[in-house]
Amino acid sequence: MRRTALACALVAFAAGPAFATDEADVKATVTRYNDHFNKGETKELVALCTAQTTIIDDFAPHSWQGAATCADWSAALAASDKAAGITNEKVTLGKPWHVAVTGDRAYAVYPTHYSYRLKGKPVTEQGVWTFALQKSADGWRVAGWAWAQH
Repeated sequence: MRRTALACALVAFAAGPAFATDEADVKATVTRYNDHFNKGETKELVALCTAQTTIIDDFAPHSWQGAATCADWSAALAASDKAAGITNEKVTLGKPWHVAVTGDRAYAVYPTHYSYRLKGKPVTEQGVWTFALQKSADGWRVAGWAWAQH
């Protein structure tokens, strides 16, 4: 009986740190994705996406999916920003509201502060950025995300 209890305790102890590491790794991936966005590093941002990422955002065409999703979204954002006179975009992530890891899948919800210049004038928006991630041999990758301002 003691051996069984000890074995169960060891399994529970071993599982705990693995989950904590996955949660930390998910947060780190979201932070890296955001950092690449803020620096205009499209190539690096795209490298953090899965082959079939889905994106929902508040500018047309509002939905992107497929093999080139992250690159297509980035190009569409650049065109939309240019047409609207938007420059100097920056997203600041708040403390995540929710992070859940189940096996090789994860879900994370972040409050955001989005600032930019609209025809030279500063604008700020509060928003929510929700991510779905998938773990691969290369680590956690963005499988999808949706943006909403409030």
